[in-house]
Amino acid sequence: MNEFKQYQRVSVAEMRPVTQEEITNSCMSEEVSISKADLDAGSPKEGDMVARNPDNHHDQWLVNKEYFKTNFKSIQG
Repeated sequence: MNEFKQYQRVSVAEMRPVTQEEITNSCMSEEVSISKADLDAGSPKEGDMVARNPDNHHDQWLVNKEYFKTNFKSIQG
């Protein structure tokens, strides 16, 4: 039985690029969650993004480059 359902986002996502310092030193903030799958794939890396909960800026997570490119576009041009 598959419990997953498809949902469409209904809000704007707040994101920023991963910094070169975070890549070079592998020093993501303790506030940024990174999945084991992304760590195994070499993240943080160039092109990855950090997303945050607009209602709780301490709730942050890594979005890998490929997922970001496929699923997001800037609304600010």
